[in-house]
Amino acid sequence: MTDQRKGSDAEPTTHFGFKNVPESQKAEKVAEVFHSVAAKYDLMNDLLSGGMHRLWKRFAIELSGVRTGNRVLDIAGGTGDLTRKFSHLVGPTGQVVLADINESMLKVGRDRLLDLGVSGNVEFVQADAEKLPFPDNHFDCVTIAFGLRNVTHKEEALRSMLRVLKPGGRLLVLEFSKPTNALMSKAYDAYSFAFMPLMGKLITNDSESYRYLAESIRMHPNQETLKSMMVEAGFDRVTYHNMTAGIVALHRGIKP
Repeated sequence: MTDQRKGSDAEPTTHFGFKNVPESQKAEKVAEVFHSVAAKYDLMNDLLSGGMHRLWKRFAIELSGVRTGNRVLDIAGGTGDLTRKFSHLVGPTGQVVLADINESMLKVGRDRLLDLGVSGNVEFVQADAEKLPFPDNHFDCVTIAFGLRNVTHKEEALRSMLRVLKPGGRLLVLEFSKPTNALMSKAYDAYSFAFMPLMGKLITNDSESYRYLAESIRMHPNQETLKSMMVEAGFDRVTYHNMTAGIVALHRGIKP
């Protein structure tokens, strides 16, 4: 979502965490965050989620319906958790594309998967979710896990994902969302805005990047709003599943 400054010559602004920045600057600022955290990204994910991110991703894989021979696009694939699982599911006759806009994250993901022996049916592409460089009607499944909140124009990204999906193909959006009760919401805010930056400082010497990540979670659309955005983009049968009391939600939509 963006805000238009007053005046015909003013550049539209958007949020970067709790700050408003010119739209043209957001992608660069997000890139700086992920360049900073890339090397310790997996470790921080495990520490900050208590390992729960693995269960959330496992549920996304189960709901994806991916099978042998499918072609899968893993957007904001980062260090390759989903790509590794999808590579096994699609087999030698299928293909998985790990796409990430951030060069540092893409390198970490490529190196990690090669170290794990994942190759042959996996391709790595530096790509912007808003302008995916793939043909129309190309993929059986598109996933984006913990990446949509960092996209400047979410509506454009959703339309781009719809375009590259085959008819009947599935989009899965796994993302932090809004807790379903007030007590959990207060506890999660305290955790996000105090503990996350502290751990970032102790482990990566970078509290600001983790403060941004906490703020970006707060600014992300809630479950119903994201569902409406997916419908507006053209997806059918859009549903979502809350996990861990709504801290994370998995949205699923089908291309008509």
